[in-house]
Amino acid sequence: QVQLVESGGGTVQAGGSLTLACTASGDTFETTYMGWFRQTPGKEREGVADLDPDGTTKYADSVKGRFTISQDDAKTTLYLQMNSLKPEDTGMYYCAANWGPAAYLMRLSVSRYNHWGQGTQVTVSS
Repeated sequence: QVQLVESGGGTVQAGGSLTLACTASGDTFETTYMGWFRQTPGKEREGVADLDPDGTTKYADSVKGRFTISQDDAKTTLYLQMNSLKPEDTGMYYCAANWGPAAYLMRLSVSRYNHWGQGTQVTVSS
């Protein structure tokens, strides 16, 4: 069973930046549908950004222009660069992946992914 591991969370002041990383034990992200989600207590997990095998990306409206999803050339690490952070960006951030066919599933939806990391906490103070 492939495991996803996130890193890079922390506490930052509003306007600051953080970069999250996600790696997969025992596999690479070759031909993989990947995404970043976040969740706060009492709310549903929401899609933040995703990256398809063809290189196309999609972002939630709330993060457009501030967040960037990418992967390294070796396709072993998924990143989420977060700039101009706001207090409302606070939450647990999860990496998600699907090594199977997922193009027919809605982008930024939880149902598109069948592998999840344990999450990394991001806290933005005002």
